Amino acid sequence: MLLEIDNLVKQYKKGPKANDGISVSVDSGEIFGLLGPNGAGKTTLINQIIGLQIPDSGSIKINGINVVANPDYARQTCSFQAQTQVPIAGLTALQAIQLIGQIRGGEKGKVRKKAVDLIEKLEITEWTNKMGANLSGGVRRIVAFCMAAVVPGHVVILDEPTNDIDPVRRRLLWNEIRKLAESGSAVLLVTHNVLEAERVVNRLAVIDKGWIIGMGTAAELKGDENNIMRLEITLEPEAVVSSIPWQISHAVTSNRRLIAHVNEENVSEVIEWAKTLRENGIAEEYLIGPTTLEDAYIRMVGRLDTMETSQVNDDA
Repeated sequence: MLLEIDNLVKQYKKGPKANDGISVSVDSGEIFGLLGPNGAGKTTLINQIIGLQIPDSGSIKINGINVVANPDYARQTCSFQAQTQVPIAGLTALQAIQLIGQIRGGEKGKVRKKAVDLIEKLEITEWTNKMGANLSGGVRRIVAFCMAAVVPGHVVILDEPTNDIDPVRRRLLWNEIRKLAESGSAVLLVTHNVLEAERVVNRLAVIDKGWIIGMGTAAELKGDENNIMRLEITLEPEAVVSSIPWQISHAVTSNRRLIAHVNEENVSEVIEWAKTLRENGIAEEYLIGPTTLEDAYIRMVGRLDTMETSQVNDDA
């Protein structure tokens, strides 16, 4: 395995353990997802991989080298896109990407060619020579991804790479993430977007309160739910569902979303109930389909409030 994390423990002076015995391995060519609510311990884990924090116990190895003892090696072999926006106010988009590529040891001409290629493929050409201070949040997020991808490390860590990005460019970005893995990097992807993660990751781990509470492929985490259907209802603003029919189980609500499970034999009755909600001005729309990774996530974590839906701003 290219990245090996074994029984990692990290505890701050106050509060519970941020990481409590985490073990994860990611191989070359693999996209591995880290899912979990805010405060689950994902950022703490990443900071230890790249040498910004030291674990209390456990080990982290990249290419068999202990990066806890050799944090410089981690910084040399990892490229990282942080969740927070990178400070590129004094640079154009192209300059920022080229600068990082050359810092990472890329040859100037090759770095420029790769930077231009990424800009074109992610459809932000019109902002190539715009100063960072004048870019929208979505474009800055794409530029930050390009900075991590222009000369990728053996391990590429992407923390919420699609935040603030419009749906079209999200799809383009996922294509480039796949290419990073195909080129031989081990990609560690941190995201709240469970529905999108299901389509791109090879394996994933769900972290909550410092523990890994589930790990495997999306199919393995969903388990044997062949006779279970997923119901999703979008409620009208301020609307409240006063009672849930007995045919519905594992109902969870957040903002205007209600997500629940329905046995196949009860689908027709539940559809009639959903139709009634719409006719009475309680529901805006409803959808019944196969269960998803999001359903498995809800079952493991027990809540929906910290997850991101696929609805995003359209300003790139």
